[in-house]
Amino acid sequence: MGKELARTYLRRGDTVVIVGRDKDKALPGARLIAADLSLVSENWRVIDEINAAYPAVDALVLCARYFRSTRFVTAEGFEATFALEYLSRYLLSHGLTDPGVIINVSGPGVPMGRVHWDDLMLARGYDGVAAQMQAGRANDLLGTAFAAERPSAVTRYVLINPGPVSTAFRGEYDAATAAHVESLKRYGAPVTEGVKPVIARVDDPPAAPLSAFMQSKPISLDHPSFSSDAAARLSDVTRHLLRSLEG
Repeated sequence: MGKELARTYLRRGDTVVIVGRDKDKALPGARLIAADLSLVSENWRVIDEINAAYPAVDALVLCARYFRSTRFVTAEGFEATFALEYLSRYLLSHGLTDPGVIINVSGPGVPMGRVHWDDLMLARGYDGVAAQMQAGRANDLLGTAFAAERPSAVTRYVLINPGPVSTAFRGEYDAATAAHVESLKRYGAPVTEGVKPVIARVDDPPAAPLSAFMQSKPISLDHPSFSSDAAARLSDVTRHLLRSLEG
């Protein structure tokens, strides 16, 4: 989806920066910043590089994802899904200088999943789907906390669930999960259709500091997924985790 979004805005003549680990993400006309976003240190480097090169960022789209059937811990000590799909989005959201809109492509509106407060790194009984679902719920709370902590900011924060889309679904899968992924690829919407709700929100961001959508349908924020208390708690925990790497 990220590559299709980049193509769309390159065709319009916009400046596009792609951040990713793989060189095959490069597109003619776009700037590629090679980085492993599962590492906090790499996110800090990317933030510094973008802020130095671009005084204004109209839109930040967060959609990095990588499925792991087996638990993996990064060199910095974080469970990899939590690091890539939540910590990176937290860092980029707060680190770039006042983007006009942040589009966090995650899982609002899905009743499954929870934040494992007593085991955020899923050291006990890891499950790849549970890790993905936790990241989705954490991103709901990220958007909630971002809007609450920065009420006067110019940035609008938008959470979008694109629904089933036939993307590459990069990852390391066990047999059962791989079969499910193949089904999603067969029956999911084409990527060119799946990105349309994202493009719509980039082109015409909602006026509210925080909004959430299931594809193009607005989702009510009056739901436990967007609990202000839980959002503040996760924000505090996140800052504590990041401080452990400083100094």
